[in-house]
Amino acid sequence: MINQKQESMKKEILRLVKEYADEFHSVPEYKAGDRINYARRLYDSDEMVNLTDSALEFWLTSGRFTKEFEEKFAEYLSIKHCLLVNSGSSANLVAFMALTSPLLGERAINRGDEVITVAAGFPTTVAPIIQYGAVPVFVDVSIPQYNIDTTMLEKALSPRTKAVMLAHTLGNPFDIKAVKAFCDSNKLWLIEDNCDSLGSLFTIDGDSAKARQTGTFGDIGTSSFYPPHHMTMGEGGAVYTNDALLHKIALSMRDWGRDCVCPSGIDNVCGNRFNTQYGDLPVGYDHKYVYSHFGYNLKATDMQAAIGVAQLKKLPGFVEKRRQNFKILYDGLKSVSDKIILPEKQPQSDPSWFGFFMTCREGVQRGKIVNYIENRGIQTRMLFAGNLTKHPCFDQMRAAGSGYRIVGTLTNTDIIMNSGFWVGVYSGMTDEMLDIMTKTVKDAVQKGHR
Repeated sequence: MINQKQESMKKEILRLVKEYADEFHSVPEYKAGDRINYARRLYDSDEMVNLTDSALEFWLTSGRFTKEFEEKFAEYLSIKHCLLVNSGSSANLVAFMALTSPLLGERAINRGDEVITVAAGFPTTVAPIIQYGAVPVFVDVSIPQYNIDTTMLEKALSPRTKAVMLAHTLGNPFDIKAVKAFCDSNKLWLIEDNCDSLGSLFTIDGDSAKARQTGTFGDIGTSSFYPPHHMTMGEGGAVYTNDALLHKIALSMRDWGRDCVCPSGIDNVCGNRFNTQYGDLPVGYDHKYVYSHFGYNLKATDMQAAIGVAQLKKLPGFVEKRRQNFKILYDGLKSVSDKIILPEKQPQSDPSWFGFFMTCREGVQRGKIVNYIENRGIQTRMLFAGNLTKHPCFDQMRAAGSGYRIVGTLTNTDIIMNSGFWVGVYSGMTDEMLDIMTKTVKDAVQKGHR
């Protein structure tokens, strides 16, 4: 119990933290010549107060803020179950590994089974597949949506196919209707990597009133809360699903692989801690230390969750501002669309854009364009791996000719690798920053065209 003196001191500390944050942690005003990064963390005294509140409690591991975040994030997504983890990469690992559980019977993914995906994206969408010993099957993407070419799905299908694991690229949803129909008709799992697309909406039947959050159409979805993303808690991620069994498995995978569902610091929620027999263990072995999976410890701290609780309240505003910023850039760069391919949203979607991706047309040299933009203080990024199969991590598999498959050609993937780049649209950008970015990209394209 907190006594009166403790409560009084806590209130005073939190009051001073708010005052300190308002004074010294306000967002700096942009001045001409300042570097324009592709993203930055956006926060105020709400996050600082929550963080301090959690620190004063000093629980450290997952606790009351974790529970609050999981409940409110699930509510935001309109989904039943949510688990907080320590990163988006861990979220992808937990989501994939949940589908390898023997509790899923014949539908469980086994070593050697195949998972359809793309090579144009972030490596941790693919890494869990390889790390487990399954086989990624790569197909090409479309330009200018930069998502999976759904016409290749049937060609990639084999008797060993068990799942499709895809990211919504830079906030732009892939064709969920086509991908989900393919998965449903072939009884395949669908894992949605929603790490770059929090807040994006998609409508399957064309009725915008029935639009749903991306990440909630598949069997299991993931998010990342790394600082550049739509909201942050420093490090952090989430795994979510409407399937109670997948949620139970994901919880086990996140929490050391244990069979017990007790939260940290709580014992005997099930009431059968010492009176049941599991596996070949003796009857009555402590259920707290019974392991049904080969799992991990991927929990986030309650201090991270405390930040997330405050950020979640701001998320709708963050998302809307990203949409506005994207439109400003798009409208401003139409005049040079003969030299660069502008991004296009997936039909039936309302993206929550993570970035503004451009592909240089033939004769326009990306290197010159990017150098021009960077030298004028504007940060750029590639589409992450470009073509993941070209990276050193694939050297051994490439040399052996095994461990993955490519169906068709990765022509557009290579175009993206060689000719694409993007700039940010994060919600802290001002009109002045967007105007400078637009002018600089236009100048770069016009002067760099050959």
